[in-house]
Amino acid sequence: MLAMADRRVKDEVNIIGIGHVELLVSDLDRAQELYVDLFGFILTERTDQALYLRNVEDRCHHTLKLRQAGKGGVGSIAFRVSCDQDLERLQRRFTELGLPTRWVAAGEEAGQGRALKVQDPLGLPVQYFASMDSVEWALQKYHTHRGAVPMRLDHVNALVPDADAGARWWMDELGFRCSEYTESDPPESRRWASWLYRKPTVHDIAIMTGNGPSLHHAGFTVKDEMAVIRLCDNLASAGYADAIERGPARHGISNAFFVYVRDFDGNRVEFYTSDYLTIDPDFKPIRWALDNPRRQTLWGPPPPRRWYEESMAVESINGDAMIEMHQPVMRATPNYLLD
Repeated sequence: MLAMADRRVKDEVNIIGIGHVELLVSDLDRAQELYVDLFGFILTERTDQALYLRNVEDRCHHTLKLRQAGKGGVGSIAFRVSCDQDLERLQRRFTELGLPTRWVAAGEEAGQGRALKVQDPLGLPVQYFASMDSVEWALQKYHTHRGAVPMRLDHVNALVPDADAGARWWMDELGFRCSEYTESDPPESRRWASWLYRKPTVHDIAIMTGNGPSLHHAGFTVKDEMAVIRLCDNLASAGYADAIERGPARHGISNAFFVYVRDFDGNRVEFYTSDYLTIDPDFKPIRWALDNPRRQTLWGPPPPRRWYEESMAVESINGDAMIEMHQPVMRATPNYLLD
């Protein structure tokens, strides 16, 4: 048996799945109008500096935090672990690896217990927490539902210059499993993107090749395809049709029916439905050829160029600077930036 100091996080820690994501916004009032009144998130709490939002299936305080800042971006992505002892194990392991960490005191983020933040080897600001306040379940309060009626936070999509190495970190060290991936043909045979999961759906995080570290989008599950259509109708009738960046359409990877929207600060959110479960113990990752265009768009119009080229900058774990992005070494074609 390996010594404790040599064991990887996946041998010691139970990461349950994606917990919440923090986006940076420049105007909380405008953000509330868009995210609550039109997108349909539920406002759990508002402070001078942040909106704490949840979905109709959530029983926890929040899965989306919008924090006041000078411009858009990402403060952190967060994963829930099974117990407080997992946080101690994570802190020991990350310290052994020389990664920057800091503790977030209970209550520093409203509704959340103590948490650990780390700047991971990819440069992403990742938070781990074990407990969060419980709130009223809104699933059957149908008279309060609005907008797309987001059901739950499903995933985040991250860009890094070396997605092959990035996927190995999440799988080998943290115990994530792969549902689907894109790979170039021989002789290169390089993995350019991976969809990784802890909960039994297609992904909690996707690691893509692109300018990074950065976040391409946060994805929220909605009930069905008509929820996506209703959101588009609502945005258009309220004068925000230009917020619709891509879709509605269907991905080949994940099988999801989707629409991507941008908020006032350029933050990108995906509303997403009709993916599949990965609970089958015999499930094997699905390979997509890098040059197969149906991986991104099973059907529907091609993405606009900015969908490939623009992403959300991420903060340091101390919130005092944005992390510098680096470009990947790759062939000069937009189709290889994202899947």
